[in-house]
Amino acid sequence: MSLQLDLAGRVALVTGGAKGIGHGIAEVLLEAGATVVTCGRSEATPPAGASHRLCDVRDAASVDALVAGIAEEFGRLDVVVNNAGGAPYALAAEASPRFHDKIIGLNLMSALLVSQAANRVMQDQPGGGSIINISSVSGLRPSPGTAAYGAAKAGLDSLTTSLAQEWGPRVRVNAIDVGLVRTADTADHYGGDDTVAAIERTIPLGRMADVAEIGRVAAFLASDLSSYVSGAQVACHGGGEQPVFLHITQNEENK
Repeated sequence: MSLQLDLAGRVALVTGGAKGIGHGIAEVLLEAGATVVTCGRSEATPPAGASHRLCDVRDAASVDALVAGIAEEFGRLDVVVNNAGGAPYALAAEASPRFHDKIIGLNLMSALLVSQAANRVMQDQPGGGSIINISSVSGLRPSPGTAAYGAAKAGLDSLTTSLAQEWGPRVRVNAIDVGLVRTADTADHYGGDDTVAAIERTIPLGRMADVAEIGRVAAFLASDLSSYVSGAQVACHGGGEQPVFLHITQNEENK
């Protein structure tokens, strides 16, 4: 078997794929030869070579129409990347039930809805399919200020393992636990380049990820190179976050 990552002839859906991490994932899938469709709640410009559809991934009817339309137009759906998600900063004690419901709906329930619709197509087509959930390190450790988001991502990791068992062997389901990633909004989000640089010094690999690096992991999980990988949580976080006590210890030693 030649070690080539070739997605030629495969059709991929990337939710939220017109910006940020999703845009980077869509670009890599295109480079690997896939036909790529992105989706979002509003009109957007996807990477060159991809097409964009309007869809609210939190709405089952909208999701069903999206997936059915892709299957009808292209004859199949081989890869789904559940990337749509995110959350603004909000303390759990102050956020409303409606806010928490929206965050969990976007970061957990939308992935389930899209996966259900995709699975119905993939189970009945030659070659089955691959579903990739974009999760987060926020689901692996405390997530103060984004508690509902962290809980949703922990749920997404659990969902990944359950769906992998229910839907195998025709459909593989995996998650990528993403760490800090540089996007167009990174400096604004963290308060400037100096703050970003300070944060990057705490990452073992010395920097945040580029969106294409997340895309390459997704492409691997979409390809035949990962044919025996299912139910996995692939950490893509540059080595993880250093424990706070190490910084305290080092500071004390330097006094």
